[in-house]
Amino acid sequence: MHRRNLLRTGLTAGAAIAAPRLAAAQGAPGRRTLRFVPQADLALLDPIHSVAFVTRNHAMMVFDTLYGWDSDLRARPQMAEGDTIENDGKTFTIRLREGLVFHDGEPVRGRDCVASIRRWATRDAFGQALWAVTDELSAPDDRSLRFRLKKPFPLLPDALAKVGTHLCAIMPERLAATPSSQAVPELIGSGPFRYVAEERLAGSRNVYARFDRYRPRQEPASYMSGGKQVHFDRVEWITIPDGATASAAVQRGEVDWWELPTIDVIPQLKRARGVKVEILDPNGSIGFLRPNALHPPFDNPAIRRVLLRATNQTDFMLAAASEDRTFWRVPYGFFAPPSVMASDEGMEILRNPISADAAKRELEAAGYKGEKVTFLVPTDFPVINAMGEVAGDLMRRMGLNLDYVATDWGSVVRRMLNQDPPERGGWNATVSFTAGSAQVNPAANNLIRGHGRSAIFGWPSVPELETLRDTWFDAPDDAARAQIGRQMQRAAFDQVPYVPLGQFFSPTALRANLEGMLQGVALFYNIRRV
Repeated sequence: MHRRNLLRTGLTAGAAIAAPRLAAAQGAPGRRTLRFVPQADLALLDPIHSVAFVTRNHAMMVFDTLYGWDSDLRARPQMAEGDTIENDGKTFTIRLREGLVFHDGEPVRGRDCVASIRRWATRDAFGQALWAVTDELSAPDDRSLRFRLKKPFPLLPDALAKVGTHLCAIMPERLAATPSSQAVPELIGSGPFRYVAEERLAGSRNVYARFDRYRPRQEPASYMSGGKQVHFDRVEWITIPDGATASAAVQRGEVDWWELPTIDVIPQLKRARGVKVEILDPNGSIGFLRPNALHPPFDNPAIRRVLLRATNQTDFMLAAASEDRTFWRVPYGFFAPPSVMASDEGMEILRNPISADAAKRELEAAGYKGEKVTFLVPTDFPVINAMGEVAGDLMRRMGLNLDYVATDWGSVVRRMLNQDPPERGGWNATVSFTAGSAQVNPAANNLIRGHGRSAIFGWPSVPELETLRDTWFDAPDDAARAQIGRQMQRAAFDQVPYVPLGQFFSPTALRANLEGMLQGVALFYNIRRV
């Protein structure tokens, strides 16, 4: 693969000079407006209806959560004032902070939280685990909600605090009554920003206004917890698929912040006056190839194993994160180091990938009969597109009958939710990435679930993984959890719910006069212009 050389040819040091100006008539953003270039187009707005991180980032502006993870990934009360645990851990009552208000002016009530949790728990893997041990969830009064549990669930605050998809977003009861298979008809939250729906230009612009009635906590902000202090009246998300155009815009000050610059322009941005480049998430991102286990050929675990054994993680990281090894790490298994769940179990498979010719022979022995592989790749999401090109090349060389579907990210996200066969609008494989913080344990790692059609896209059925995950929730200590981690990784290498592609660290580019950016994901509180 020579993708990096091709990209360098297309994005030379002069690209920013030659690129067209972005919305030149609008000029630079004002001091009270932040203009932001997201990682991809915001195609879906409902955080329970979408698994895309761009939707998650948008949701964290509009909605608030009962608990929030701090920078050490510990759950802290957020909308919650506090909680009480009774009945040997089987009664968990949450008290809401006083004065919480939705964007439509209605107070946040316990019944809104109950309805929101119910909706979230139908889609989210962590939520499903919580719901499985819940006998009853009720709202004793307007400022309280109460779980009656079958058995203690110590990770209850962690479930409600999780930062990965799906976010447990609290919305009004009337909206939370919408089935999770459908998008809510409007976006009303209680978060620090209001979504300005009338200014949305699909595929181009989304607008947020500071919510004047938002009441921050008093503690300093720490990741998703603490006092979310807003310093901008307005935030505009501007979708710019072309890297050269986005690079020029941030250098000229036409935008303030570019979330995920293409890796090829990072050296240029580091040299640019008035621009700074920082690592956005110290936990990194995890690339993955997700086969669809519902339909041939990847309904056959033996064929999934061949795909895994032929994967050279280095090839994918070179495409996603350049030749600079400070930006990526391999080999990478099914849990994030240094979590207690990470181990060296089975890692020799990733250290010694087989050749494409050997993979051809193994595919035939595994029963591959030439079935078409419909492979979804977004053209307007550079990091995923780069990994998609490597995966497509690998599958062709392995002898898979590849149908390479190159389309926009919004179409990929929508099609990923379709469980039908490819000939009826479904798919066979796709690539993407998730957050390193979402792979610290089996509650956070949705990709390693094995509960079939109830899982997230890909829908693998691996009962052993589900049994081990249930055991993990009851594990008494880290030693027991580490042993479960080894067993889960062994099962994952055998059944291949997904193929890990490596860990990479994404730089973000922003104007030098912005300070206070919190690390982790794109957050729009605490950041300010100086």
